[in-house]
Amino acid sequence: MTYTQSQMRILICFVLLMISGVYAQSPNRFFSVVRKELNGERAFETVSFVEKRWRLAGNTGFNESINHIEEKLKVAGFVLEAKAKPTNRLRYRIEKRPLQKPTWEPVSASVTIDGTDKPLLDFTTNRNMVAINSASTPPEGLLAEVVYVGKGQATDFEGKEVSGKIVFGEGSLFGLYQRAISRGAIGVMAYGLPSYTQPEKNIHSIQFGSIPMSTAGDQKWGILVSYHARNRIMDAINRGNAKLHVKIATKSYNAEELTVVAEVLGREKPDERFVFSAHVQEPGANDNASGVGTLLEMARTTAQLVKKGTYKPNRTLTFLWGDEIVSTNRYIREDTLRARGIRWGMSLDMVGEDTAKTGGSFLIEKMPDPSAVWTRGEDKHTEWGGRPLKISEIVPHYFNDFVIDICKQQGKFANWAVNTNPFEGGSDHTPFLEAKKPGLLLWHFTDQFYHTDGDRLEMVSPKTLQNVGTCALVTALTLTTANQQTVRNAALMMVNTAHKRLNTELALSKAAIQSGKKHEDEQLILETWRDYYINSIEKLTDMLNLPVSAATSQQIRAAQENIKQFTKEKLSQW
Repeated sequence: MTYTQSQMRILICFVLLMISGVYAQSPNRFFSVVRKELNGERAFETVSFVEKRWRLAGNTGFNESINHIEEKLKVAGFVLEAKAKPTNRLRYRIEKRPLQKPTWEPVSASVTIDGTDKPLLDFTTNRNMVAINSASTPPEGLLAEVVYVGKGQATDFEGKEVSGKIVFGEGSLFGLYQRAISRGAIGVMAYGLPSYTQPEKNIHSIQFGSIPMSTAGDQKWGILVSYHARNRIMDAINRGNAKLHVKIATKSYNAEELTVVAEVLGREKPDERFVFSAHVQEPGANDNASGVGTLLEMARTTAQLVKKGTYKPNRTLTFLWGDEIVSTNRYIREDTLRARGIRWGMSLDMVGEDTAKTGGSFLIEKMPDPSAVWTRGEDKHTEWGGRPLKISEIVPHYFNDFVIDICKQQGKFANWAVNTNPFEGGSDHTPFLEAKKPGLLLWHFTDQFYHTDGDRLEMVSPKTLQNVGTCALVTALTLTTANQQTVRNAALMMVNTAHKRLNTELALSKAAIQSGKKHEDEQLILETWRDYYINSIEKLTDMLNLPVSAATSQQIRAAQENIKQFTKEKLSQW
């Protein structure tokens, strides 16, 4: 290829920068101050407070957690927004909205096989056994025959009288409840643990679930059972001793939904922001008391850095605690002016795991990139699951690689494993993406205690809380203070990452062609990755709150040209 003089200058500039090692020799200045200030043990204290509470939006445990966050924010120096002076850059507010449906909370419960002395299930040790929205039994409980209906499909009910009885089946409690109650059952029990929870090992684990809420005043109840309880119930049925004594106490009442929004106001563009979100509801320690505790410690750390003058944000940094997806979605959509200013979003969900105990790996769930279209090589979906995306659903942006790079720097420093997974959805990063905003999820999976009552405090690692909090906060501090050098460093990082990815995909495609895949299909994969990085680099300038300098613009063009030429050279080798 023949280059113009302008192209040659761009390439020479880029090569010189690469040789000088600007990127490698420019460590992020925020790592040292965040590592010194952010404390995993302090985050763990909040996790310990929150995980003791059974949390659903509007209920006692949820509200106590919100109040705890507020008190800690005040101690850190955040001022109630309604009372803040213009000089108060650390502010918070609690938003209150009436819930459209009553909230719910469990109080106590037990299930005992008739003729036995000890409960088969007891709420004190199986805190997920009562399905969300369940009504109470009479105070003395009730004794009734249990009828087994297999998978609980309509055909499984044929020839079985369930009116006035307890229905027991295997699979989704929600659907089973609807079919059983419509046939006159007084209550429903279900077993349906996924294999990754290892039920034959964790024989007393129960995943929480829900039943539909009735508005007609005829609400019944549902019980979720463990592997051990399932086998005991089946033994009783097979012996003909199929009666259970069930006692449940729950509360359901009208309430408000509370959301905490804390902000560090930017100096130059306060209406533009980086938004963190951690949901409060769900009863687990890792899910998601760990996100609550980590984000609170990040907010406290940020306040300290502001007071010391170490952090002077150009854009606003926002911390959000609320009801999963609901609160984040509302924050983005209810104020169109505010939404226009959202530059980046990040969800902290299940971020504190002791991986030696849970089996889950720390993961960065990426925005939709080509790995979500062609998931191969080391890219793998988790057991949460993800569908293959279309090329048109790819979202080119530097945010993926920027966050991965910072997390891997922390991983190298702390000897901490950092992995990624293609986009799957299902947490607070989804509303950002649906609103066409960059959004990522920090989490762990596959976790054998996911959504079970085994997700308790002993499964949480203060060190993991510290590692996740550090890389998440360093990301936000860097982006909200970004300058021309930040963009140029990121351009170099992106080129290096693109080279590695293209080499990996080339090797995979060569192997695929040898096994019979079409050459043109494999070339499309490489070209899609090429375009992804070229278009992602184009967006680097949105970090800046000032016009792009000539040097920065030149390096962006050089980075894009480098990837074009690198890909062309690789494709010519086929």
